[in-house]
Amino acid sequence: MKRTVESRLDAWLVSSDRRPLVLRGPRQVGKTWLVRELAARSGRRLVEINFERDPSLKRIFTANDPRKILEELSLTLSVDINPETSLLFLDEIQGAGEVLAGLRWFYEELPQLPVVAAGSLLDFALADHTFSMPVGRIAFQHIEPMGFPEYLLAHGQERLLAPISAWRPGSELSAAAHQQALHWFYRFAMVGGMPAVVAADVADREPRQVRELQKDLVAAYRADFAKYSGRMDRDILDAVLQAVVASLGRKFVHAHVREGVKQHQAKRALELLSMAQLVHQVHHTAANGLPLGAEVKSSFRKVVAADVAVVHALLSTPAAQSFPAWDALAPALRGQLTDQLAAAQLRLTDSGVGDGQELYYWQREGGRPGEIDYLVQMLGSIVPIELKSGASGSMKSLHQFMFDRRLPLAVRADTNPPSVMKVEVKTTQGDPVSYRLISVPIYLLWNLPEILTK
Repeated sequence: MKRTVESRLDAWLVSSDRRPLVLRGPRQVGKTWLVRELAARSGRRLVEINFERDPSLKRIFTANDPRKILEELSLTLSVDINPETSLLFLDEIQGAGEVLAGLRWFYEELPQLPVVAAGSLLDFALADHTFSMPVGRIAFQHIEPMGFPEYLLAHGQERLLAPISAWRPGSELSAAAHQQALHWFYRFAMVGGMPAVVAADVADREPRQVRELQKDLVAAYRADFAKYSGRMDRDILDAVLQAVVASLGRKFVHAHVREGVKQHQAKRALELLSMAQLVHQVHHTAANGLPLGAEVKSSFRKVVAADVAVVHALLSTPAAQSFPAWDALAPALRGQLTDQLAAAQLRLTDSGVGDGQELYYWQREGGRPGEIDYLVQMLGSIVPIELKSGASGSMKSLHQFMFDRRLPLAVRADTNPPSVMKVEVKTTQGDPVSYRLISVPIYLLWNLPEILTK
C-alpha cells in the first residue's frame, strides 16, 4: 500500500545532513512496514533489530564506537554490514533508552550508515529518561494512520483521487466524482486507516471480519496498558478510553468518566493515553491571535481517538455482510464519527516534522451557547472550521465568531460538493459580518493547505 510519508523517508535517506531518524506513532500504524519498504526501494540491506523480542542485544550498544557496534552485530546476527549499502533498523527502541541516547555516535562518526529507530510507546521512554538526549543529532518523523487519499490508492482508485485532489476554489468538481468520493468516504468511515484493517478491506473481507480486526487492535492497545508500569490501574485507563469515545465532539469532563474514578486519576490516565498516542487532545483557545496555543484554557478540552477503528470497536458499531449505510446510523453517532474523521484528516495537514497538526476549538463561556468545532493555524492565519454531518445546518456561532475576531476566511465541511461563497449576513446580535466561506466535503479536509493557497 502506498503511504504519503514514503516521499519524506526517501528525501531523508538521500539528505546531505542525514541524522538517525526516530519514527513515532501508535502501535500497528505501519512503522515497521515503512522501514522495510524503504530498504527495499533503495536497494539497501536491512539489518533489523527488535529490542522487545530480543532485549539482550542492548548490551552491544553500550560502546560509544559505532564501528565496534557493527562488528558485534555482524558476529551476533551472522550478517555482513556495509555502512554504504545497509540500513540499520532499531525497532521497539522505547525499551532501550540507552540505545536511543547512543544514536548520536552514528551521526557523528558513521554518517554513511542510515539508522532508523521506531517505538510505539516511545514517549514514555522520553518522559522518564535518565540519559542525555542527543538533541540536534537525531530527527523525528510522526506516522499517522492512513488518510483518505491513501485509502483510495489502496483500493486502486487513482482515477477518483486525481479530480478531487485537483479541486481548487473557482473550479468545479463533477457530480459523478463527488458521489463516488462520498461513497468511498463512507466506507472509509467504517474501516479507518490502520494498515492491517485497510488491507483486510482491500482483500474484500466481510465487514464483520473487518470489525473483528478493529476489536483485536483495541485488545492489543489494552494489553499495552500493562506496560504503563507503575503509572495507572489498567481499569481506569480503559474507563477513560471508553469515555473519550463516548464524548466525541463534546467537552471532555474528567469527573464524568465513571463512578469511582477520581478526577485526578482521570486526568493522569488521559495524559498517559495521549503519550501512547491512542488519543489526541483538542485544546480550547480564546483565538484572539496567533499562536492559538498562547491562549489555551487547560480546564477545557475535547479528545479524539487515534483512528476511527478504535471508535467502532468500543461502540460496537454493527457490521455483518455489509456495513450500515451512513444515513441509517443514529444522528448522534454520525456526529461523533464526523468529528473523529475530521480530526484525523486535519492532523494530516501538518508539515510532517511534528506530531500531527495541533488542533484547537473554541467555546463561549457563559451566556448564550456558541462553539467552533475546530481551529487550525494554516498559512499564517487562524482558520475556523465548521462541521456538519449532513448537507445543512445553522452557522450562527460561526457568523458571530467571524465578526468578533474580524477574520476574512472560514471553512465549512459537510456532504455537499465543494463551493466558495461570500457570506454577508447579520449576527444574532444584529451586527453585519462579511467573510469568504470555502465549503468542502469532509473527504477533502486533508488537502486544506493546498485548497487555501488559491
